[in-house]
Order: sequence, then structure tokens, then C-alpha cells
Amino acid sequence: MTATFVQPDTIRADFSAAMSAMYRSEVPAYGDLLEIVQDTNSATLDSPAADILNLTPDEDTTRISQERHGAIRLGTAQELAMMARVFAVMGMFPVGYYDLSSAAVPVHSTAFRPKTRAALAANPFRVFTSLLRLELITDETLRAQVKEILAKRQIFTKDAIALTEKAEANGGLTPADATQFVAEVLETFRWHADACVDIATFDQLNAAHRLIADVVSFKGPHINHLTPRTLDIDAAQSGMVARGLPAKAIIEGPPRRKCPILLRQTSFKALEEVVNFPATDGGAAVGSHTARFGEIEQRGVALTPKGRALYDATLASVRAQILPAGDGSNAQAYMDALATGFEVFPDDWRGLYDQGLAYFKFIVTKPEANKDDHSPAALLDADILTLSPIIYEDFLPVSAAGIFQSNLGDDADQDSHSASSQATFETALGTAVADEFALYQQIADASLADCLNRLN
Repeated sequence: MTATFVQPDTIRADFSAAMSAMYRSEVPAYGDLLEIVQDTNSATLDSPAADILNLTPDEDTTRISQERHGAIRLGTAQELAMMARVFAVMGMFPVGYYDLSSAAVPVHSTAFRPKTRAALAANPFRVFTSLLRLELITDETLRAQVKEILAKRQIFTKDAIALTEKAEANGGLTPADATQFVAEVLETFRWHADACVDIATFDQLNAAHRLIADVVSFKGPHINHLTPRTLDIDAAQSGMVARGLPAKAIIEGPPRRKCPILLRQTSFKALEEVVNFPATDGGAAVGSHTARFGEIEQRGVALTPKGRALYDATLASVRAQILPAGDGSNAQAYMDALATGFEVFPDDWRGLYDQGLAYFKFIVTKPEANKDDHSPAALLDADILTLSPIIYEDFLPVSAAGIFQSNLGDDADQDSHSASSQATFETALGTAVADEFALYQQIADASLADCLNRLN
């Protein structure tokens, strides 16, 4: 009898839901974020703004309420390689490479996520996964100590490893195995209040960089934030402030637009949590650690290489004029400069499409129409086709660094580190990361081809 395997999309959805439930119990303010996002999204979908957003019916709207991204920080190449295998069981694969060294964050990263249009529609759960760059620990003695600490820990349960190997060998997991797999992998992301280093070592690691202390000091990496998606981040930001959450002074990413592009993110400051540090006398010393925070994101249209180059140049130009202060004192001036700078982007879908700045899906609105010219532009002009934005599924290095820095403390070191290496990261990962632009182009091309076939 042939075994019936659970689809990776289903395992991913179950894991995302389990992660959300766990994080809500660990960080109660995350529940506030979910309520804020739910209220904001309902209001947006019931307003004229919904027509402007032009989301693909059902496909883009049904996934929003369950959409999350998480973030995790790993210490070794072995941890990263095993994490890639675990995520593969859920239909999540490494997409993109992110070098955060320019913002003095000693990690490089990728995003594990679904890659196809159908899988993204089923459940778009993604995890921003970072690997610590040990070479950026300048104290050689401390670096050797960190390597020794990391070498001793195992962040995956035995059953999580065994079930991953079983899925690889058999081509999938049975319902019972899939249920256990979700429960076992969840343990890797769980918060542990007991540190695996003494408080003196923790202080040393903190002095080197707060993120290094977060990665190295615990027996597991623990998820440090879980982010729901909102359709109006400015309204969600106001909702955070109204509930007394310590929100960031500025929203990271591009400015507010009628037709949103890429990714906008905001968060509340990391929680200060009690940690038990082992003492030399066999007891425990009580201290604290700040790492886990709440974040909300708004996702717009994915930009083409041309659009992304314009985005990066525009953002760099604005930030050359004014950098947002950690205390928020110049927040309005920064946002005004951002809005002015980004006027180079058309704020309508057709303008973005015509200039080749963004990726779109196509929808046939007049299937019975008879037209000799089947070029996309002519079909759009005749309203035979309409544009629906392909949602950006990835991340922005400057925004990620801004979120990290705001939650590491406003006095965090702002000096940049030496550039990291994608080749080094991929060697640790055990595979190449996918090109996000190629994935978006495939979705756009397939959508247009399908529409043209219907019209023909």
C-alpha cells in the first residue's frame, strides 16, 4: 500500500499557525499586533483603497489574515545547513542573499520561503534566517570561546532530525509524522530563559555586539519576531501608539503611496526578559536580555532590476541628506525627504508597468473581446487585460538593519564591517540561493501567457 503524504504547503501552514500560537503565549503584545492588523485590514478592504490596491481576487486577499514572516539567527554553518533541510520539508527554499555588514550587523542572511505562485497563494510563510559572522569578533580569545560554545549545542531535537531524514528518504511525511514534525521543529524556535553561558561571558559577548550575545548565549536560537502583514502600515502604526506599544519613530522602507512598492516595516522595542545564568557555585545568577520584539509589515509590488536600482539610488540619496535619528527627533523631516525623493516613482500601476519598474500578474476582464493587436499594452489600453501587482515576498537590507539596530539599542555601533561573501554563505548553506528577480519574472511571464492563450 502506498503511503499518503501531507503536502509541503499544508505542513508549512500548520507550522506557521503553531509558531504564531507559541509566540503569542511567549510575547503577549504580539496578540495586540494581530488585533491591530485584523482591524486595519478589514477597514482597508472595506474602503476605496481596496480598489486602488487591485489585489488578485481570492489569491491575494485570502492569504493576508494568515500571512507571517519570522526571523531567526544561527551560529554555525552546520546549523544553517540543517535548517535548510528542515525548511525544505515545508516547501521553503533559500531566496536572495542579504549582506548586513554595512550597518554593523555581524550577520549575512537569506529568506526561506515558497517559490511558486501556487505555493505562495497557499501559504506565504517566510523566515529571514541569519548566520553569525564569527570573523567579526575581533578578540581572538573570545572568538575561540564562542566557537567552543556553539560547537557543544544541538538546536534540533533528535526526532526533528530523524523526521527530516525520513521525509528526504521517503519523499514526504505521513499525517502522523507531519504532526510530530511540526511539534519537534517548533522546539528550535522556542524561548529558553536559561542561558548556557555565565553572566560574565554574556557581558563580554554583549560588549562585542548585542546580536552576538543573542546568538551564542542560549541553547537554541529562538524566534526573535513574528510579523503579520497589514494593508495600511500607517494606520497600524497609529494603532500601536494608541495601545501604548513603544513603536519605532519611523517606518522603514519607502514612503506612503497609493500604489505601494516593496516593503514597509515598523516594530515596537524589544522586551527586556529575565534570564537565569549558570553560576560557578552550581546556582544561578539572574540577569536580563533584550532580543524579541513585535513587528508589522506592509508589502507592495515587487520591483524589477531597473525598479530596484532606482529604489536603491533614491533611498541612498535621501539618506545622504538626512539619516533618521534613533530617538525619533528628526522623524518627520526624514519622512518628508523620503516622500519628496520617491516622487521619481509613478504612483499608479500602469505607470510602473510602462516604465518597466515593477512585476505584474494579468487578469482577463473581457474574455469575449476580439482584437487584432494582442500586445500587452494594446490589451491594457482596451481594458481587455488589467494589472494586479505581484506581491514582494522578500526583504530589504537597509530596512532589516534599521529594525535590528532599533532593537539592539539606539547606542548600537554604527560603524560598518567588512563586506561579507555570498559564496561563503552558500557554502555554509549547502546550496545556492535562488534569484528573486527570476522568480518574479517567471510568475509574470506565466500569467501573461495564460491570459493570451485564453484570448486566442
